[in-house]
Amino acid sequence: MKKQAISTSTTFAVLLAILAGGGAVTSHAAGEQNKTASEVSVDNFTFGPESITVAANTTVTWVNRDDVPHVIASTDGLFRSKALDTDDKYSFTFVKPGTYPYFCAVHPKMVGKIIVR
Repeated sequence: MKKQAISTSTTFAVLLAILAGGGAVTSHAAGEQNKTASEVSVDNFTFGPESITVAANTTVTWVNRDDVPHVIASTDGLFRSKALDTDDKYSFTFVKPGTYPYFCAVHPKMVGKIIVR
């Protein structure tokens, strides 16, 4: 086989194309990450996102961004955090497929759901 040298102008054009498309690739990847997020923010007395879908064996982490404590608790008693102060985290690994509703034990109107596929 005969090797061909890539011209400087071709290399430059390829690099420009990569750089120009890099933002689109990054924002697409970020959009995909939001759909399968493994982190839940606790902020302004809400869970965000309120419902997420993850694969089995995924660890979900809740991060308290509020100025008040929150306790993450599943409705079926499968998991329960200690009181989380500002910036504290709690993680739980979901092994089995299913739907796992949860709430804040301190503020029961705060609810969320983890869907495991």
